[in-house]
Amino acid sequence: MSNTIKPSEQQELFGHPKGLFYLFFAELWERFSFYGMRALLTLYMVEVIFEALAERDFATAAVYASYGSLVYASTVIGGRISDQILGMRNSIFLGGILMSVGHFVLAIENDIAFYLALSLIIVGNGFFKPNISTFVGALYEEGDVRKDSGFTIFYMGINIGGWVAPLLCGWLAYSYGWHYGFGLAGIGMLTGLIFFWSGIRKNVFGDKGMPPNQEVMQKKVLGIKQGILVPVLAVLSAPLIAYLLSAYKSLGAEGTFFDDQNIVNVIFKGIGVTILAYLGYIMYQATLDERKKLFVAVLITFFMTIFWGFHELSGSVITLFAARNVELDFMSAAQTNSLNSMFIIILAIPISLMWTFLNKRNLNPRTPYKFGLGLLFAGVSFYILAISGASANANGLVPFAYLLLMYFLISVGELFMSPVGLSKITDLSPKRIVAFMMGVWFLSSAFAFQVVGFIGKKLAIESTDKNVGGFETLAVYTDGFQLIAEYAIGAGILILIASPLIKKLMGNVH
Repeated sequence: MSNTIKPSEQQELFGHPKGLFYLFFAELWERFSFYGMRALLTLYMVEVIFEALAERDFATAAVYASYGSLVYASTVIGGRISDQILGMRNSIFLGGILMSVGHFVLAIENDIAFYLALSLIIVGNGFFKPNISTFVGALYEEGDVRKDSGFTIFYMGINIGGWVAPLLCGWLAYSYGWHYGFGLAGIGMLTGLIFFWSGIRKNVFGDKGMPPNQEVMQKKVLGIKQGILVPVLAVLSAPLIAYLLSAYKSLGAEGTFFDDQNIVNVIFKGIGVTILAYLGYIMYQATLDERKKLFVAVLITFFMTIFWGFHELSGSVITLFAARNVELDFMSAAQTNSLNSMFIIILAIPISLMWTFLNKRNLNPRTPYKFGLGLLFAGVSFYILAISGASANANGLVPFAYLLLMYFLISVGELFMSPVGLSKITDLSPKRIVAFMMGVWFLSSAFAFQVVGFIGKKLAIESTDKNVGGFETLAVYTDGFQLIAEYAIGAGILILIASPLIKKLMGNVH
């Protein structure tokens, strides 16, 4: 045929598959919607959804933690369904549509709409998030040296979205009303889907991302084709998830086993115990060398969970601290959520060059040392916030410079830990369970939000005053940040001391 379309690998732009840049913009806008909404979420709950409650901070912390945990846990299920039935393209479309609808529903100021909107975003994210990242990898052949730089370009899209979205959505929400901010997040998601769709129309992806097997899509379950049944079940699962989010209250009375535990907390404790039991079984069956490496893989996943647990406070406790106790001359509290992504964009290349420079001189620290240093940076960042109270003005507000320095330090810590962690999981896990271990790694972010919820509840301010702040709240936050700093610095020192032993257990893995 004379009009045969060139395969995707022959369509290149700036030395990379052309499809990468369509995925870059699709992910940029998806992250724009995600972080734009997240920047507003805690403040919206405190000021609108739970406005009438004295314990609104507690309720907000509980819902925020459940939302974050379910958002990340959904990626494990969505990724599995994509591998088995839908394929990456269909999953990205389904996820993107559900997330768009969720963001627009969030613009409706109503409690039922609020929980339903969050649940649609959770389900949509489960299909979208794992598949678009995997799609980037699928554009490159096995062993293609351009793959790492392709992912670097892609991740830059994530951080551009994470930087710009809180600034714009925060400004709209602050200037014109919450629904404008949430509405812009929905438009961002739709824009991402349009980019992806245009890439498919121009065939820049070639045959990549198709369903693994058309027969599986057509196979009927309960008389319905699986390709249709999956989206139907995805939509039907939303009310159930909405119920889980709305059931934020503790299941037991104070002093009982279920004190401070809601349904989602209990579910994740059950998942955690099950995973640990299964890992124990795998280690029992493994060879000695595999067992050593698996132990390190579990260890770095555990420490990464602690790091993300402190890091993700940026969307909850730190946003409330910014609203109540920081002199915000330059931006609103919601807009401070952009600072982390801004520093990641500024620092990513210099830190990457630093590792290359050290590598050439055989001075590049091995993974355990990077993890230890990353946690130390996180600890020092919270220590900066802890001592900020000493510089408070007559209204109990601390200078913005403390928040800026805190975000700078925790971003350095993130760049020490996050990029190396994922690759080390694949290196340390036996090939037969590498997919399972990747699932555990992604679940670590879900468990991190359980940490966020625990801290958020402990630092909850009880007040019926919508404008509570100043000296009423300052000591609660700074004392809490002091404790977090001590735990993070303690964990960092512990890893650094144990690093020579961990290095031995890793064997030939750097």
